[in-house]
Amino acid sequence: MFEQVINVDRMEQAVSLFGSFDENIKLLEKTFNVKIHSRGSDIKVTGEAEDVAKGIKAINGLLMLINRGEVLNEQNVRYVISLVGDGNEDKLSTMSNDCICITSKGKPIKPKTLGQKKYVESIKENTIVLGVGPAGTGKTYLAVAMAVNAFRAKEVNRIILTRPAVEAGEKLGFLPGDLQSKVDPYLRPLYDALFDMLGAENFQKYLERGNIEVAPLAYMRGRTLDDSFIILDEAQNTTPEQMKMFLTRMGFNSKVVVTGDVTQIDLPDGKKSGLVEVTKVLKNIEQIDIVRFSEKDVVRHKLVQDIIKAYEKYEEAKKRNVKGNHNK
Repeated sequence: MFEQVINVDRMEQAVSLFGSFDENIKLLEKTFNVKIHSRGSDIKVTGEAEDVAKGIKAINGLLMLINRGEVLNEQNVRYVISLVGDGNEDKLSTMSNDCICITSKGKPIKPKTLGQKKYVESIKENTIVLGVGPAGTGKTYLAVAMAVNAFRAKEVNRIILTRPAVEAGEKLGFLPGDLQSKVDPYLRPLYDALFDMLGAENFQKYLERGNIEVAPLAYMRGRTLDDSFIILDEAQNTTPEQMKMFLTRMGFNSKVVVTGDVTQIDLPDGKKSGLVEVTKVLKNIEQIDIVRFSEKDVVRHKLVQDIIKAYEKYEEAKKRNVKGNHNK
């Protein structure tokens, strides 16, 4: 058996590290097959040499988050464990400590994974960014945070949020009510993100002044959008024609973020996704970047990661079977 000791500066660090009912430490012990004990300011890790080394790396990574003022939870503990497992624990120190913006309740919004950090930096550095990846990776939420940040800094005069109104097999004609009430359910996630960051009162004020616009994609046709931060959400449900129409609306001093998940296309059978096509068409163009998220960037419940992985496995097996049948 091998043993290694880490010394913590303050007792509060050890309390944060262990978590409620030692839940964080139990997760480390189970993952790396080690035993972790605390005596005063010393944390002792015992087990096989290789396992202890990984456990120590994970503890150091978590202490780094604690020292930055982060609150440990299952998501960021599991994320640190996955970085150690991939041998990428050194990249944790490059994680941006920069706060993108503060919500109306005073909560700072920061990138929580390396994929999110890359996405945020890409939005800062490029004019058009395509964020492609599974649900729960923060694509839309972080894009809205960046838009609010740019608006508060007076870099843009308007925030425009849009998404195609074809989802989950529903058509607008079959929904009750007038156009606004028909469109609202589709745009609700965008409203929610803005409410979170601006508060209901400010949101309403900016909406009335025309500083914020939340509208279905069809409303973008025939317009030129200057001095705006424009977000197209659920872009996998656009057709290639709609995508081209949207991207060519961009005017001077504007920024565009397109987000979507190519595994959740709700278009009628036989229709191509504009998001799938645009990632091929706009490769290697200056000031346009494509950021791809993986299941490791999911910041929701651990089960969401497991579900995404299971579906990916299933789709890959299906493709292999189809290929095998063709080759017969």
